[in-house]
Amino acid sequence: MASVTLALFALLATPPPARPSAEEVLRTQCRTWAADPKNPWALAHGIALEGRGFKARDGRSASDVIVSDFLRREGSGPQADLRFEPFAADGTPIEPHPNLQVKTLLLAGHPLSKSFQASGGPVTLGALVEDLKRDFRRESALSPHGAWTLDALSHVLPPGATFTNGAGESIRFDAVMDEALALLEREHAELLAGMKARLPQVPKRKQGIYTHPCGGLHFFQAVTTHARHPAVRKAWGPRLDTQVDVLFYRLGSESRQYDAALTSSPPEYRLPVLIQMVKFYGHFLEALGRYREETGWKPTPAQTRSVEQARALLDGAVRRLDTSGAFRDMTSLQSTRPQLYLDLIGDSCHAAHGLGYWR
Repeated sequence: MASVTLALFALLATPPPARPSAEEVLRTQCRTWAADPKNPWALAHGIALEGRGFKARDGRSASDVIVSDFLRREGSGPQADLRFEPFAADGTPIEPHPNLQVKTLLLAGHPLSKSFQASGGPVTLGALVEDLKRDFRRESALSPHGAWTLDALSHVLPPGATFTNGAGESIRFDAVMDEALALLEREHAELLAGMKARLPQVPKRKQGIYTHPCGGLHFFQAVTTHARHPAVRKAWGPRLDTQVDVLFYRLGSESRQYDAALTSSPPEYRLPVLIQMVKFYGHFLEALGRYREETGWKPTPAQTRSVEQARALLDGAVRRLDTSGAFRDMTSLQSTRPQLYLDLIGDSCHAAHGLGYWR
């Protein structure tokens, strides 16, 4: 009897197994579902999280799969047109945002000399960048889908750089990025006014920055990555600080609206709201993490507390998603709600990446 009692006490004294952190849950989700060799958009998100070592499920380098299986070449020689289609014939996303793949390969750390085996022969990352320059058009780069183009070029062009596009236009990249900052300011104008008026929130109505994919957070990253150059930070001065302040204001403004939506939405709409929460909080942490890493920015104590709040809010959203069974139902979602399936892949990768910056 004593031995049974001791065994019972030992069982009761054993702590329950630690539940995985939100970052671990998201990393597992990303590694599992972003490794599909038939989905280059998903592969790009796996690379965004894991870097250039990320592999597709068939064992090949994800970077190699993207270029070898999906790059299209028209013509020959150094002027050949190199491009990724936006979508495959079956609707699978390849490059729904122009130059997403080149930006992904650059941020993964591949050198411009890196050679990939593509249809029609080898192609270097440098050749892809040169093709991007030829295709560059100012109006497209400064549109809601131009963030990936600007981000890619910001990583290869130093201050003062110029190039000539395929239309014979001389492009001064600093001038383009000055326009991009001005556009970010215009898109954030209503939020800035709300911040100055100390409004608790500015309703999202698909206006301003909310016309951009992912709430414009990729555009924010594209603009601020150019500021990694000290000369750019000096030229932009407090204008850059103001845009960072607006992003912190968005955290409080949007979190209130997500909480209200969760409370008032019918059960069938809770999943999209939770995924939107993971999208925003994850991209928020990623954008600020990149900004800190690339520029040396140091958050104030109040900003640090807001980052911790974002981490807690993301953790809560991930817990609710996990409890809902969404991560376990991915195969079903792929056929029944394909956009939510894709969102769960991409947003899990970005959110895990964002948490990694602030671990």
